[in-house]
Amino acid sequence: MRRTGGCRCGAVRYTLEAEPVATRLCWCRDCQYWSNGNAAVNIVVPRAAVSHAGALRQWDSRAASGRHMRRSFCGDCGTQVFSESLENVELMVIRVGTLDDPADVQPTMVIWTASAPPWARIDPALQAFPGQPS
Repeated sequence: MRRTGGCRCGAVRYTLEAEPVATRLCWCRDCQYWSNGNAAVNIVVPRAAVSHAGALRQWDSRAASGRHMRRSFCGDCGTQVFSESLENVELMVIRVGTLDDPADVQPTMVIWTASAPPWARIDPALQAFPGQPS
């Protein structure tokens, strides 16, 4: 299935030519920063299946998992579009909110539940992991 998306201002556009490997909610502290205190909804996809147009800026950091992460965002509006572990060259993460049609993407797991604040509601129907799943 082909999916398209982009940033809020339209300067960055992408096309995904594969089904997600995983669809998840993430409560890691980094995702909480990026989503204003809530869990982020992400799809994990084959990196080779994503093409994009428009200038992206990157910010690199080390995640709680120990991995080196690169987050790519629009330099104009600041929308975070992609994340990727520099140790995993085959997969990348797309923020579901950047999809043109996010309605057909439904999370099947929730990760980093140990980092969720006490008021977070973790759906018991989803597979849950206290940290990064292996």
